[in-house]
Amino acid sequence: MVILTLNCGSSSAKYQVYDWDAKDVLAVGIVEKVTLSGSFINHKLRGKEEITLNHDCPTHLDAVNLIIKTLTDKETGCISDMSVIGAVGHRTVHGGDKFTKSVIVDDAVMDVFKELKDMSPLHSPAIIMGVEAAKKVLPNVPHCAIMDTAWHQTMPPESFLYAVPYEWYEKYSVRRYGFHGTSFLYTAKRAAVLLGKDPFKTNLIICHLGNGASINAVKDGCSFDTSMGLTPLEGLVMGTRSGDVDPAMASYVMNKTGMDTAEYESTLNKKSGLFGITGKYTDRRDIQKAKLDGDKRALLAQDIEAHRVKKYIGAYQAVLGRVDALVFTAGVGEFAVWMREKILNGLEGIGIVYDPKKSEMSHTRNTETLISKSESKIPVYVIPTDEELVMTEDAYALMAGKYDVHTNFTYSFQSKDYVNKGRAESLKGELEKNPELKEIIALPK
Repeated sequence: MVILTLNCGSSSAKYQVYDWDAKDVLAVGIVEKVTLSGSFINHKLRGKEEITLNHDCPTHLDAVNLIIKTLTDKETGCISDMSVIGAVGHRTVHGGDKFTKSVIVDDAVMDVFKELKDMSPLHSPAIIMGVEAAKKVLPNVPHCAIMDTAWHQTMPPESFLYAVPYEWYEKYSVRRYGFHGTSFLYTAKRAAVLLGKDPFKTNLIICHLGNGASINAVKDGCSFDTSMGLTPLEGLVMGTRSGDVDPAMASYVMNKTGMDTAEYESTLNKKSGLFGITGKYTDRRDIQKAKLDGDKRALLAQDIEAHRVKKYIGAYQAVLGRVDALVFTAGVGEFAVWMREKILNGLEGIGIVYDPKKSEMSHTRNTETLISKSESKIPVYVIPTDEELVMTEDAYALMAGKYDVHTNFTYSFQSKDYVNKGRAESLKGELEKNPELKEIIALPK
């Protein structure tokens, strides 16, 4: 049986095909420029080179049809026909306070998603279109929503409530929700394995750093506090999102510029963050290159981003009391050595002593690494995230009627013996080219 996972963005549709019986990924890919001109699909079968096929996709329905066509094609495919697909898992950004775990999507669930779409304006509309499109193409299998917000439903009121009129919470559900939940769930469980600890006796600070970025304080294996809020706009400096700002700035800037609320909010979401500071860059690799070429605003953008992350690490250490590990994950956390350096430098006073040489060697998605020195009171791990695996296992368990909240459910990757076959295979080749990497591979205790 095959589990298909979909992650739809405003102009993209990312997918993965997982063979449940073989416990292996058969194919991954993404359709780019959905709803735009020049759309195409990047598709990679296990053990083969990635291919690119141009195909117009004016709607998400066209994108899902293209994915199915590519997966079942005799030359590019990995499945015989759609009948082998047992379930579809959809990454869903905002579930509000209605869902504490993943769910099978029915009309009532879709109605809730539509009610909540204003809370995640960059993501939810596309996700809703993607789910609706996939249900049309695959009407006879369960479609499962795996929600970023569900993981954070364990936060206590002192973490999730804002100091605003209480009736805003009662009437309008104004509160902190948090996001990147599937990534935090995966990395929290994996960190507990590496530490050799009971996951529900483990305290962590996890930095999910990508184009979107947030930090999670994990107390006794559950989300205790997180940097994103009512929407994914709050918290860290991101690619195009501002993160934390003074709320009074809204009226000040609108009075000065003549912006209305929609334009102001759009600016904070789409024209701020690293793009706002540099004036042109969102990709950290471009910013690093510009900095090395002497671009002072690129350097400033890096400094502001790192400073914000440091503040949250210190704050979360204070609220947790005991921290068993600091974890970096997602694209920037896993690969941007220079950003980890800026964040970790100077944290010796709170018990974090990183090793620059180890961090320099940690530039991989194929293994988990330990980048702190032996004298560090708090170990620092880089754990490549695997949101698709969480989605896959949730979707299968929902289909089989065996699923529950993560405190009552055990994932395959919680085993000391868990192996990601694709990553393990790629690691062999990587170690041949870079044998020193073996020195920093993190093994379960």
